[in-house]
Amino acid sequence: MAKAMDYENLNENVKKCQYAVRGELYLRASELQKEGKKIIFTNVGNPHALGQKPLTFPRQVVALCQAPFMLDDPNVGLLFPADAIAKAKHYLSLTSGGLGAYSDSRGLPGVRKEVAEFIERRDGYPSDPELIFLTDGASKGVMQILNTIIRGSSDGILVPVPQYPLYSATIALLGGSLVPYYLEETANWGLDIVNLRQSVAQARSQGITVRAMVIINPGNPTGQCLSEANLKEILRFCYQNNVVLLGDEVYQQNIYQDERPFISARKVLMDMGAPINKELQLVSFHTVSKGYWGECGQRGGYFEMTNIPPKAVEEIYKVASIALSPNVPAQIFMGLMVNPPKPGDISYERFIRESKGILESLRRRAQLMTDGFNSCRNVVCNFTEGAMYSFPQIRLPPKAIEAAQKAGKVADVFYCLKLLEATGISTVPGSGFGQKEGVFHLRTTILPAEEDMPAIMDSFKKFNDEFMEQYEDHKGYSRM
Repeated sequence: MAKAMDYENLNENVKKCQYAVRGELYLRASELQKEGKKIIFTNVGNPHALGQKPLTFPRQVVALCQAPFMLDDPNVGLLFPADAIAKAKHYLSLTSGGLGAYSDSRGLPGVRKEVAEFIERRDGYPSDPELIFLTDGASKGVMQILNTIIRGSSDGILVPVPQYPLYSATIALLGGSLVPYYLEETANWGLDIVNLRQSVAQARSQGITVRAMVIINPGNPTGQCLSEANLKEILRFCYQNNVVLLGDEVYQQNIYQDERPFISARKVLMDMGAPINKELQLVSFHTVSKGYWGECGQRGGYFEMTNIPPKAVEEIYKVASIALSPNVPAQIFMGLMVNPPKPGDISYERFIRESKGILESLRRRAQLMTDGFNSCRNVVCNFTEGAMYSFPQIRLPPKAIEAAQKAGKVADVFYCLKLLEATGISTVPGSGFGQKEGVFHLRTTILPAEEDMPAIMDSFKKFNDEFMEQYEDHKGYSRM
């Protein structure tokens, strides 16, 4: 007799979940690493794991908060700058018992106030701390909001394709329906509003009610930044179709092209004026995991709600309260991110030097990787305008697709496994994010150390060009 936790008796929604970022390729890479092979894990945006050094100031502040007895040491001023000591005292004063005590289920009021002030500085419009929830990373916030929206399989969520698989996995887990809308690769992964309307019409014809739309800006895995005109189109579309917009803006600090800056969906909405800015429902997400902070392991994030009615906010609070509170050290990281050292502070110069150094290096690495991919046979890649990923298209020869089918693999999984075995470079196949039929990609982070990037791209090029040589039909298959 099958037991409750036997595979056949598990929740079917759990079985439907797929999360390619730590799927087959990652597991094989981990096996190879155990066997002694050097692996370059570019499958996940995890900056510190690939050598990025943490920013000094936030770590100093949190260290003092974690060990408050150090503040009583007469020599503390020899180890920590005065502004870090003052900040630590400030954050400890906001808690009801230090970092070991629960906070409010929405997070510490003082930190939520700092987040609201950050949003107002960024967008030019006031933000209400009562409509800001601090979360254990942005992912937990996304899951919480989707859990609130999805009532059953007839509820659809518009998700960009290619997409970050947090969305497909969570929608499957909650028993909802993913409604894809395709980004246009030839237009630098821009959004086509006509395709968006077609996606909604097709969903409705299948009895699905589209209740929310996800945008990832800057894009993951595609790395594009949405223009203000594109954002206006999206906001009008959501308004006309009575759809809540979920703005995944976790990469807003990762911008590599000055001519395409990040603009928040909230700012564009507020700029559009009445009635849309009073009625359109928007939830925006941010995190300490990305940007030049890269504090993935700290799991700090927030979401801000716009035009969500009070009774709905109460229900979201109730769900948040089941977990009692988000982790408190991460809340302090969030406070520090939105309220960093200011000009004149002792730590300001060092903080700016470290931050600019990371961002400028990321910009150079984005260019190195794009140029490297575009130098390879049968590979084309748009420039990474933002975020921390490259998403090249791999134009696989028919013989390679046939070999993949014989091996029982999706073609881009086959290619990525061969790449991993030959070079140790661990990527994610484009099929893990969604892509158009017959088109193949891979996603890699731009995070390997800058000094290692030329050797990594040389290794990739050598593998790729030998792979293409092996599988191309030189009589009938044209080279790029």
